[in-house]
Amino acid sequence: MRRLPAAAKINLALVVGPRRPDGKHEVVTVLQRIDLADRVSLEPAPGLRVTGFAEDTLVERALRLLAEAVGVEPRWAVRIAKHIPVAAGLGGGSSDAATALRLANETLERPLALDALRALAAKLGADVPFFLAHGPHLGEEDGSVLRPLELPQDYWVVLVLPDRASKPSTAAVYRAFDERGGEAGFEARKAKLLRALASVRGARDLAALPGNDLASSPLVEELLELGAFRGDATGAGPVVYGLFSREEEARSAARALRPRGRTWVIVPAWYG
Repeated sequence: MRRLPAAAKINLALVVGPRRPDGKHEVVTVLQRIDLADRVSLEPAPGLRVTGFAEDTLVERALRLLAEAVGVEPRWAVRIAKHIPVAAGLGGGSSDAATALRLANETLERPLALDALRALAAKLGADVPFFLAHGPHLGEEDGSVLRPLELPQDYWVVLVLPDRASKPSTAAVYRAFDERGGEAGFEARKAKLLRALASVRGARDLAALPGNDLASSPLVEELLELGAFRGDATGAGPVVYGLFSREEEARSAARALRPRGRTWVIVPAWYG
């Protein structure tokens, strides 16, 4: 049996533009893996079976796509141990799918090359290819075109999942974005993001990145008041994060916000 962690991510920036001809939106986003992970186990089996997370559809789809691409039957048993909150903006389902692809690909007599595996991953969702890569990346076009970034990793991350938070479907979030004319000024916001990235030297420079175009929360302001040098929502929410220079400040902020919801104090992760 093969096992790997499937790490969550945060969007250190998320700039969204107009709808593309393929129905997706133009996106420019900074993707950073964090040290909060599901566990995915895989072994050969008589057929395809995914257990441990009844709501999964993406891992099963990923493995069926892989089997079809290489001309074999999908004969794997997968178990997912969930630790990443579901539908929270942390990419847990995408990470699980990418990890299952990696594990299943290793069992093949002729494994797919990484570029082919990434192309397969992009069919599952725009952020799935990121979870096959090392380190932080800039996602462009629909978010699946990736460019590696050299960003500081020496900070602490406080995550807050607000109590009774509910997230509309991703389609509903983008529909609301379109209805309010959110794409206006996209090129200027994109240029601001790229300028800010070019100026990053230390962790606190991440504060200059533009905010999330899809989601916001009053908890962001609370995190900043508690000492975060940057706060924002991740993905389409509802999880918000704060970046802290010092561990003790991060832990103090997490304690202060526990009455508001579930909290984590973690660090960036390079891989896994």
